[in-house]
Amino acid sequence: MSKSRTTTPLPAPLFGHSRRRWVRRLPYGVAVLFIAILLPVTGMVLSNDYGLHPDLAVALAVLQTLPLLMAVRRPLRAWVIVFVSDVAGAAALLAVPVQEDRPWPWPPMAIIGMLLLMFAVGLRERRRTLLTVWLLVLAASVVFKGISPERDNGTWVSLVVLGGVLMVVGGALRERGDAQRALAEQETISEAERARRTLLEERTRIARELHDVVAHHMSVITVQADSAPYRLTDLPPEAREEFGSIASTARESLTEMRRLLGVLRSEDASGEGGASERAPQPGVERIPQLVEATVRAGLPVELAMPDPLPTGLPQTVDLSAYRITQEALANVVRHAPGAATRVSVTVDPDRTGLMVLVVNATAPDADAPPLETSGTGHGLVGMRERVRLVGGTLDTGPLPDGGFRVAARLPLTTGTEEELFTA
Repeated sequence: MSKSRTTTPLPAPLFGHSRRRWVRRLPYGVAVLFIAILLPVTGMVLSNDYGLHPDLAVALAVLQTLPLLMAVRRPLRAWVIVFVSDVAGAAALLAVPVQEDRPWPWPPMAIIGMLLLMFAVGLRERRRTLLTVWLLVLAASVVFKGISPERDNGTWVSLVVLGGVLMVVGGALRERGDAQRALAEQETISEAERARRTLLEERTRIARELHDVVAHHMSVITVQADSAPYRLTDLPPEAREEFGSIASTARESLTEMRRLLGVLRSEDASGEGGASERAPQPGVERIPQLVEATVRAGLPVELAMPDPLPTGLPQTVDLSAYRITQEALANVVRHAPGAATRVSVTVDPDRTGLMVLVVNATAPDADAPPLETSGTGHGLVGMRERVRLVGGTLDTGPLPDGGFRVAARLPLTTGTEEELFTA
């Protein structure tokens, strides 16, 4: 039996979260540039100026410079390799004659490479790790100074001081980036929660309206079942008992429906909100009044509806057509005040669907700010939910000339309403 192996994914490169492409490639470019400069210079300086054996000088140059490319993704690991190589190089310099005019224990190229790595470590690691790195550099410098004080000329102090400053700067940049990413993530979560809350509010509002329709149907069933024995003569006793059972079940269902409506309206059961919820639900016949009120509000609206108005529509479709028109006009008022708008309500020739179309042009004053700029798409969410509930289709989007179009097709088949009530 073979054992599955799990591979650890590579860490993200430094500045890998930046939106700018050149910033994401910058660490690679810097690493390659300094490797190209430091690798040959380190080998020549260690061999010619410090007197190390050429082979040892080349080996140390490779170990002290090539890990810079590794530092793009794993700066701490690269620092460990370079630090050990620098310590080994400083120990090797103890075997050569004293060079009073040469920096020691860290040659200039080692100082440059170490500073780059300490900055990279600051960009990736936590404060405790940064303090450990700085203390190790300080301890190694002090130990070599104590081993060979005659070689010391104080250049190691620059590495300790500048390295500490660069790690502090890198750590500050890392913490700032982490805070910004956390804030962006929280904003994304908040936006998702806001959208979800808006959707639930819309569904609750639609449910309140649709349950009124269901309650009406249940009342009709109760009345018909109760009156059937009086309207229909010569009914057998079994049929009379069946109608009585239907009426009793319908009354119980209506009672439970009223309790459910009470729960849905618990937040606004008092005051104007509760009174408006108990009012009869509007339909297509109320769209002309809605357009008239919108025109009085200052929005030029042209209405096209069949004459006579369509009758016998399923109540859910009737209500949805009115609400979609209402929300589309409200969006025009908020986002394109004064824009010429056309509202069209038509029934398919075969009476299989009701088409609601609301199209607005651009606002006459393009420089004028809209009445609302921080909307959450509340109206569009409601339209989509209403169309989905009745099994219709919705097409919304901007027009080439800058306007906006809302087109909803609501099916008029009898199965639509029945399926909705049983869903």
